[in-house]
Amino acid sequence: MLKNFFRRLFRRSPPPGRQVSAGQTPPAAFDMLNRQAPLIQDVSAARTPAANDGQAHKIGAALICREAVLNRQQKIAGYQFMLQDAMHANIRPQSRRILHLYAEVLVQNIVRANIGQLLGHRIAFIEVPDFFLDHPDLKQLPAANTFFILKPVERESASPTKELVDSIRTMRARGYRIGIPDPVAVPAYFHLISEIDLVCLQGLHLDIEHGMKLVRHILKIAPHAGLLVRDLPAEEDFDFCFKIGATLFQGPFITNRESWTGRNLGPGYSHLTMLLNKLRQDADTREIVALLKQDGAITLRLLRYINSAATGLREHVSSIERALVLLGRAPLRRWLALMLCASNRNRPRAGAVLEAALVRARTMELIATSRPPLEREAMFLTGLLSLIDVILQQPLDHALASLNIDSAIQDAILNNTGPYAATLALAKACEHMEVGSIVSIATACGIDPEQASIWYMDALAWTLTLQQEDAD
Repeated sequence: MLKNFFRRLFRRSPPPGRQVSAGQTPPAAFDMLNRQAPLIQDVSAARTPAANDGQAHKIGAALICREAVLNRQQKIAGYQFMLQDAMHANIRPQSRRILHLYAEVLVQNIVRANIGQLLGHRIAFIEVPDFFLDHPDLKQLPAANTFFILKPVERESASPTKELVDSIRTMRARGYRIGIPDPVAVPAYFHLISEIDLVCLQGLHLDIEHGMKLVRHILKIAPHAGLLVRDLPAEEDFDFCFKIGATLFQGPFITNRESWTGRNLGPGYSHLTMLLNKLRQDADTREIVALLKQDGAITLRLLRYINSAATGLREHVSSIERALVLLGRAPLRRWLALMLCASNRNRPRAGAVLEAALVRARTMELIATSRPPLEREAMFLTGLLSLIDVILQQPLDHALASLNIDSAIQDAILNNTGPYAATLALAKACEHMEVGSIVSIATACGIDPEQASIWYMDALAWTLTLQQEDAD
């Protein structure tokens, strides 16, 4: 990821998000879904009814939510993609027709966003009703990268229909993989274990007896199948599920804050913070160059990058002084901040959290597209450093204090105040799929909520592109 991120530093102006024209309308299927199953309005949100009733529908058309799924090494294995939770929870009624439309909108938006092509080696986990498995739109997704998680639909029969079993076998023959929810909670799916590739459990409802019994049953009937545990709230829950043999993990534990104390970050971290502080103080170029030269690894990385074909420079740069002049102070500051965040990426979950921080940072930068370059840089750093404590496993105030960052950035992260606080709150709302907050914060900022959600998707695509290029 780092080499491609540094390559993009030389693109001085971030490309703006796709603009929403005044006459743009939702896709036909989504428009039908709005008519057939209107969203239940969140009366607790501070909203202007006349202005926002339509906005809640619009952002659903544009926003595909995602949640990271980690493997046993706590690296990102893929993402679960969904339309915003509020839309799924609040559509009414939950008829077969409405569930079909919901799945159709979700899949069509994933295809339209080209997410399948951006995954690289990672997997897309997509929940669809079990009767939807033979829908032609599913075949537009890459088979090697797609898991379909079946959502049960009430039926009279206690066992899966022959048509469902045939659909599962057909999709698996094409290379797709199929998952089912906990068969203890959905007894009709017990007969499907030998036909599928993944069983999904809810971490909050999992105990050791249930977990061990199910793992033994899966190993006996379908030894090739994996076990995904969702909604894990804390690291202790991850440890428990790891011990019983789960292979994939999902939930708030990934970015959960803990009481970290006494962790030594090493001399490399101290040197990077010293360089960032000197840039913050607008120190003399000779002083910054002298500090850069004290760390041979940083010097070699900077010279290797600036002489790479990616920069497009015609001259060969052999001095750190020339490299600093060509790179510029603002990009150097961003480069050093990312190196600082990446310095801890070998620790469990650090890579996943760094990726979440990059999506948040890029979202803020795109929201600030029309603002001056220095303000855009500050917005990016605000998003990136807002998870610095989870990345470095250090208390947040301690991690920020060592950086001596701008007071506006620090106020936004620590106190939710200052000129960048609202943009950070909007990026978090997009990240957490909080529909009411997206509408209210975006409206207060004078931003179209649909445009905010599009910027978030652009940020996600940008980060996935980095991952794909890095894998290549």
